[in-house]
Amino acid sequence: MSTTVTALTKAVTIHTLRQHQADNEKTACVALYDAAMATLAQDNGVELIIVGDSLGMTVQGHHSTLPVTIEHMVYHTAAVSRGNNHSMIIADLPFMSYSRPEQAMDNAALLMQAGAHRVKLEGGHYLAKTVKKLTQRGIPVCAHLGLTPQFINTFGGYRVQGREAEQAQQIIHDAKTLEDAGADLVVLECVPSSLSKAIIEQTNLFTIGIGAGPDTDSQVLVINDMIGTSPRPPKFS
Repeated sequence: MSTTVTALTKAVTIHTLRQHQADNEKTACVALYDAAMATLAQDNGVELIIVGDSLGMTVQGHHSTLPVTIEHMVYHTAAVSRGNNHSMIIADLPFMSYSRPEQAMDNAALLMQAGAHRVKLEGGHYLAKTVKKLTQRGIPVCAHLGLTPQFINTFGGYRVQGREAEQAQQIIHDAKTLEDAGADLVVLECVPSSLSKAIIEQTNLFTIGIGAGPDTDSQVLVINDMIGTSPRPPKFS
C-alpha cells in the first residue's frame, strides 16, 4: 500500500497548531540539524522542526548535551533555516545559556535572528520570569518538562520522570506555571502517558511528546534515530 506525502505549501504558525488541536489532528515533528534534512522534512510534510542541543550527541559525538554552546546552536539553526521555507523551527537554548533572564533574552535573540521561530528551554516553574520576559519581547517559548537532558547529572541517568505521585504533581504545576508565564508549547520527554494526559486536560499547551505516550498533539523523533544511524537509539524510537 502506498502513502501519499504532501509537501508544505505555506508557513506553519501557532494558528496552524491550534487548528490541528481543534480538529484532533496530529502534527509531525522531527529534530534535525542541517539544511538538506530540513528541506527533506519540509517536502515530506513535517510541520515542526526542532534544532535540538541533542546535536551534541548525534553530530558532535559527546555523551551528553552539556558541551553544546550557543554558537553551535546559532550555526545549526541558520543551516536549518536556509533549507526550510514553511516548517516551524524551534531552537534549543543550550546548557547554562539562560541562567538569568537578561542572558536568556540575548541568546534567544541570536537564535531568532538565525532563523528560529521560537526557542525551547528546559526546566520548571522557576523559569516563569524568564519565559514572561521572552514572550513579552516577541520571542515565543516552548517549555521542556519531564526528562530534561541538561539535568542528566542531577537525575543520575536517562530515566523516566513523573512516576511517583509527588513528582508528577510537580511537573503538572510546572506546566501550568510556564503556561501562565506565556509558553504555548511544551515538550514532554520520558514521562508516563497518564501524566501527559493530565497536562493535556489541565492546560491549553500544545504538547509534543517523546517517549510520553500516544495522546500528545505531536510526536518528535531525532532524525538520526529515525533513519538508524544512532548507535544506541531510545526504545521509543
